[in-house]
Amino acid sequence: MGLTWKPRVLTALLGAAVASGLTTLILILVEATDVLLPTDTKFGIVFDAGSSHTSLFVYRWPADKENDTGVVSQALVCQAKGPGISSYASNPAQAGESLQGCLEEALALIPEAQQRKTPMFLGATAGMRLLSQKNSSQARDIFEAVTQVLGKSPLDFWGAELLAGQDEGALGWITINYVLGMLVKYSFSGEWIQPLEGTLVGALDMGGASTQITFVPGGPILDKSTQTTFRLYGSEHSVYTHSYLCFGRDQMLSRLLAQLVQSSSGPLVRHPCYHSGYWATLSPAALYESPCVHTAAPPELAGNLTVEGTGNPGACISAIRGLFNFSSCQGRGHCAFNGVYQPPVRGQFYAFSNFYYTFHFLNLTSKQPLATVNATIWEFCQRPWKQVEASSPGQDRWLRDYCTSGLYILTLLLEGYGFGEETWPGIEFRKQAGGTEMGWTLGYMLNLTRMIPAEVPAQWRAQSYGIWAAGVVFAVLTLTVTLGAVAGQLLWPQGAG
Repeated sequence: MGLTWKPRVLTALLGAAVASGLTTLILILVEATDVLLPTDTKFGIVFDAGSSHTSLFVYRWPADKENDTGVVSQALVCQAKGPGISSYASNPAQAGESLQGCLEEALALIPEAQQRKTPMFLGATAGMRLLSQKNSSQARDIFEAVTQVLGKSPLDFWGAELLAGQDEGALGWITINYVLGMLVKYSFSGEWIQPLEGTLVGALDMGGASTQITFVPGGPILDKSTQTTFRLYGSEHSVYTHSYLCFGRDQMLSRLLAQLVQSSSGPLVRHPCYHSGYWATLSPAALYESPCVHTAAPPELAGNLTVEGTGNPGACISAIRGLFNFSSCQGRGHCAFNGVYQPPVRGQFYAFSNFYYTFHFLNLTSKQPLATVNATIWEFCQRPWKQVEASSPGQDRWLRDYCTSGLYILTLLLEGYGFGEETWPGIEFRKQAGGTEMGWTLGYMLNLTRMIPAEVPAQWRAQSYGIWAAGVVFAVLTLTVTLGAVAGQLLWPQGAG
């Protein structure tokens, strides 16, 4: 006997459901591609504890990294209130407290779930190097106070340490070349590529207590103590670097004044680098506290000193030359000053920190010719103090020192490092590049990311929109037909033919 209508309809519905379901399955599997989901963002914090102030930098990078090094960008800059931590020798607890405000800003930026995995480091530079020489127990107390404050935060505190001058120079070099795209950059084809070695630029840094020069020389580095080698983005780099302690701006100013005091016959000191008409009184005791000032205060200076400006740039340069030992390099090739080995400078250089601040004030950051730079500084030094004050309101703190700093920078670069008419155009005076502050902290973070494990991006199966839409239609059809078959089985009147 033939099939009744009920079994025929149910069989047809079940057949349609099976066919639709198979079609849905095929659409899910066919034309699918593996898609890498975006990785998480990692964060890192570096405190730059300089001689005159402390700055906090927050950096971030994709967790998957590139050739074992994070592709890092700057997320936050915060300058701590007050002077550098070395200034708190008599009250170390305040050194730690001075960092609290910037630390809170960083914590507000970093998601709470990631804070325990975020590395934080404090590197102290030349100011603390000097304090360590002068009084190691005071320096130790300051580091302990800083560690106590930072160690209580929910972040992964890696420690507070004294940064060697050579490391400061090399890490600053990494920072500049990275932000300029000289170490790695994103190509139009969507790949990370490494530029040619010859495009790397040199770094000139000047803080309050030290100054650094770092570059890739044209030949082998003969004095291996001045060589630093590191590996970034799969390539090895070897640079010449040297740090001159006591040749930073603030310590240079103190050494110069102490030298002029020594050559004066009484309590009146004529200062050729200060503008004519400027005068001030000061206590000689503070001048001789720095370890960079190696002479003792003359016994006849029991009271205050009177310093009077004479506005004589020629005499100023002669006095500045007295801070250098150029004779120690006589008869020696590849020598800068103070008997320090240095290959000839070559290529492009970026000068930042106090190099930039001084030349920015003097409007000399537009790659002016050396003759123009020299003439501009001499003309500024010869202006009367009243005229300088009137033309620069609000600059009182540093105003008297821009003449000295300008002539000092010229002496250091030309007679010290060996720049000249041909190589001077290769120097750019800059504060930032690519929206990132120049300095050692980004270079440190790039090096640090090599020690932080990368996270492999998660994979997911994905289809094109058309395939996905068809799959949805057939899935809905399968569900509808299946439900129809079930409803027919339950609701069809018994005995219907």
